Amino acid sequence: MDRRSLLAAGGGALAAAAGASQAHAAPHTTLGGGHGRGTVRFNVISDIQGDLRDFGQALDDMAAVNPRSAGLAVAGDITPRGYDAEYAQVSAEMARHSHPRDVAWAIGNHEFYVPKWRDPGTLSQDTWPNHTTEDSLFRSFHRFARRGTVHAETSFGGIPVLTLGTERYAHYHDPKLWDEVWLSDAQFTWLEDRLWHWSRRRRPVMVITHHPLPNTVSGTRNKLYASDYLQADRLLGLLGRHPDVFLFSGHTHWDLGLSDWVVRRVVPGTANLSGFTVVNTGAVQTGYRDDGKGGEVAVGGTFNQGLQVEVGRDAVVIKARDFARRAWLKEITVPLTR
Repeated sequence: MDRRSLLAAGGGALAAAAGASQAHAAPHTTLGGGHGRGTVRFNVISDIQGDLRDFGQALDDMAAVNPRSAGLAVAGDITPRGYDAEYAQVSAEMARHSHPRDVAWAIGNHEFYVPKWRDPGTLSQDTWPNHTTEDSLFRSFHRFARRGTVHAETSFGGIPVLTLGTERYAHYHDPKLWDEVWLSDAQFTWLEDRLWHWSRRRRPVMVITHHPLPNTVSGTRNKLYASDYLQADRLLGLLGRHPDVFLFSGHTHWDLGLSDWVVRRVVPGTANLSGFTVVNTGAVQTGYRDDGKGGEVAVGGTFNQGLQVEVGRDAVVIKARDFARRAWLKEITVPLTR
């Protein structure tokens, strides 16, 4: 098993049945009103993967530092394996902590790991998919996220937030593949339409996706993350046309302390020579860095990281946060072109 599969296997101990219903989010007032009259602040995290203690700690820290948050985006790997009981545990944990009313959920590869298990306590990859249908995995996510598609548009205080996600779990369609991302023509058309819609209105767009695009942020030049998208060039071609697009990706768990936590990605042929902004989200559960041998190594000690994003009239400020130490790691200001 690769590192991601090992993480999934480790989720077995977390599969206790939880009967909590979907949490009601606490209503929070947003700043700015969404029309450039102030600053809109929101948070982005990813890769909870059953680490509910650290998730609760992150929620508490975000509420303390950003009590008027306009929203929370979660860039995938919400659960360790995708069991309904695990989604219920996330909902129950959220109900125990203050959080924004508006939450944008992206689907991750760990939401598709139920088929590796004969039952919640028995890993059985040799008998994959263990009578689990692909459709049932999507239904579980849709029930939790309260929508009927993996892609969606949300507004955080007037700032458009687009979530993307795979519409197939690749191993059901090709035995040589596992976690690779496949987007339908309909999702691509929807994304192109929404990007141009907000570009014409001179609004920055926040795009949330679990898997990172190649040659962008930390880890994406590593062979582990070089081929996550089956249509990477097509997706880059859409995003690369828009200088005020901000793409937030998770999955790698790579440390926000690394120098390439934020990059500008220029896509040849898009007529946008300034590129678009790509941001690593860090992770709630376990951190990693390059091992110098083409792989990765776990970061020692407690690891629990995420982002605070502040959208103003002329610039976007992105701040990396260590939730465990309740400390800022770094920040960057990205001017807007509008």
